[in-house]
Amino acid sequence: MPRLLLAAAFVVTLAGGSAQAARCGGDFNGFIASMAQEAQAGGVSASVTNAALGGVTPDPAVLAFDRRQRYTFNKSFEQYVSTRVGPGRINGGRALLQRHAALLSRIEQQFGVPRYILVAIWGLESDFGKGDTGKLPVIRTLATLAHDCRRTDLFQGELLAALKIVQRGDLPLRDLIGAYAGEIGQTQFLPSSYIKYGVDFDGDGHVDLRHSIPDVLASTANLLKTSGFKMGQPYGEGTPNFEAMREWNRAVVYRKTIGYFADRLMGQ
Repeated sequence: MPRLLLAAAFVVTLAGGSAQAARCGGDFNGFIASMAQEAQAGGVSASVTNAALGGVTPDPAVLAFDRRQRYTFNKSFEQYVSTRVGPGRINGGRALLQRHAALLSRIEQQFGVPRYILVAIWGLESDFGKGDTGKLPVIRTLATLAHDCRRTDLFQGELLAALKIVQRGDLPLRDLIGAYAGEIGQTQFLPSSYIKYGVDFDGDGHVDLRHSIPDVLASTANLLKTSGFKMGQPYGEGTPNFEAMREWNRAVVYRKTIGYFADRLMGQ
């Protein structure tokens, strides 16, 4: 589900200092050249920027989708939850709770986030990795949104973060595929959150939020823990844990749906 993990525009700086934002609008190729220069100044190699940004073109479908985003959560909670949490998804989540019980126990111990919340988010975002995680080249998507002046600072930061994912070797460029706002993987992290919260929980030396279930669930837990989520505390509307989930999704309806799904997974 396309959504912004960050509450406000956030420019990722890959070097120690703040970089001058490239100018939005105008000539697209000139804008991309400026972004490549900024990325290289922040430690991304020329080979990565050349491979990622060479020949990139704007995607008008991405801009059209971005303009429709504000209508995503017009439904009431009752209307929305009825379309997202049904018997099939609940049963599937319970089966995965059993299958990954040992992994989820380790994650609970390390991050202090309950397994039911994690599996609920996993189910809502990508139907436990089996659903649509996006088919768009992330670099092209983010370049398009960064060039557009509506939220250029935010998406310039996301574009730099996506280039850093490639530079770190977490995902090869061919595998950097995502949704309409550049979200990546089974729980749909924006690149800046990928960099900030990503955890290599399977120990292979890379943070892989597309294919590695341990990395996916641990990174999701790390985001919530860092945002203040506390184990053993209520997470309904009005609680500190509900507010901590705002870093995951700002929409009240969506956060209520996470809690509702988690309760169903527990058998409540």
